[in-house]
Amino acid sequence: MRDHIVFYVNGVRRAVDIDAAQQTLSEFLRSSQHPHSERLTGTKIACAEGDCGACTVLVGKPTADGKAIAYQSVDACIAFVFQMDGRHVVSVEGLRASGGLSALQTAMVDGHGSQCGFCTPGFVMALHGLAEEAGTLPTSLDDEEVRIGLSGNLCRCTGYLQILQAATSLRPDAIASMSQLFDESQMLSDFAKLGGEAVVMESSDGKVVAVPRSLSDLIRFRTEMSSARLVAGATDLGVQRNHGLFEPVEVISTCEIPELQTIAVDGDELVVGAAATWQEFDEFICDRLPEYHQILLRFGSPQVRHMGTLAGNLANASPIADSIPFHFVTETVIEVESTRGPRRIPIADFYKGYKQIDLAADEVITRVRTPLPPPDVAVKLYKMSKRRDMDISTVTAAFWLQLDGETVADARVAVGGVGPVVLRLSQAEQSLAGGQFTLDSLQAAGAIARSEVTPISDVRGSAGYRLQLVENLFAKCYYDLSASLSVAVS
Repeated sequence: MRDHIVFYVNGVRRAVDIDAAQQTLSEFLRSSQHPHSERLTGTKIACAEGDCGACTVLVGKPTADGKAIAYQSVDACIAFVFQMDGRHVVSVEGLRASGGLSALQTAMVDGHGSQCGFCTPGFVMALHGLAEEAGTLPTSLDDEEVRIGLSGNLCRCTGYLQILQAATSLRPDAIASMSQLFDESQMLSDFAKLGGEAVVMESSDGKVVAVPRSLSDLIRFRTEMSSARLVAGATDLGVQRNHGLFEPVEVISTCEIPELQTIAVDGDELVVGAAATWQEFDEFICDRLPEYHQILLRFGSPQVRHMGTLAGNLANASPIADSIPFHFVTETVIEVESTRGPRRIPIADFYKGYKQIDLAADEVITRVRTPLPPPDVAVKLYKMSKRRDMDISTVTAAFWLQLDGETVADARVAVGGVGPVVLRLSQAEQSLAGGQFTLDSLQAAGAIARSEVTPISDVRGSAGYRLQLVENLFAKCYYDLSASLSVAVS
């Protein structure tokens, strides 16, 4: 068992203790951690919430076969150093390994893609991440790929046109890959030697960071540290920490447990491990659940999806979580485990109140089991927010309609943002079940739905606005499904 974290920064090995491990990655990079080490201040901190992308870096993890390192963009301001064990972190300064500006940086300069320059390093790193994912494509990235890839990066003064033009002017294979910039063989050898060894770091003042590498170790640590916070992607806890609402005094990281990283279809169920990231989830379901995929494109940013998890989103118990309505209408079951054995909890029973869940102090979420909608079920998902990308929802909704010709054989509707928890609208469902699939029937159900919710007024919308949104979404569902069903029939 190790008592320190080992990772590389721009090809240089770092072995750090608990004091450094509890920092955010951006704090570590920007400070001088060792004698004669360089302060990597190109990684900027602006929003400190993972919203603006100024802190974007690349984080590389060994592939399953251990022969290469795969990189993804990450918001360093909300990632913790203890999540970097066995990783290679590349900041914008690391691009100098090529001996000057990278091809992408040169394109940004030539295309006037920067004015004040504060956001530019984040854009550059996000674009390098896109190039890494694209690999050796013979063609340039298109505008839509770049737009989605940069949805987590904000620029206040340059405007996006020049940045998009710079990004699409180059083929991915013209941009030096991380494997070309760094000798990864030493890192891979080092990471292999570290193997499956768990990490437990303790300080004299009672702070503890544990990084188990097996489910059995996780359950044991959880039993011994029942007051510790479980950390998966930290995309919410990182924000809370920066706002003084959370301090990583006792934490158990779940991101290194292979048993919790799997995604598979078991019979008619989608089974998602608690440590599988949103990006991995999206790649698996994009063809199986296209509606969910469209929601995920607006769920956070690539940097957030590379770290965050479905299980973490469900456990966070936010009434405006974009994922929860879908799992309500599909009647997902959450699997948890402790030394007392496994337990399965229907998602409708998992939420006990605002931010309150049915999870004992010694239990951990292991898997999320979701029945896949059968062929005769139409699913529509909605995220209503003030802007398209990177915004907190005002209202979320999921419609699950089993159709027998023009008859609604069964209906399930769930909405979020209208009460302390996500709600199934039982009365609206009953009004739809057995009736005709018509605009009148959907509008009538929408009117009933208004009486089932109790929204509040806040900065994202008034109670009256939310009530009208809920009602209107029933009509929108009718029009959207009518269009898609008519296309399918024709």
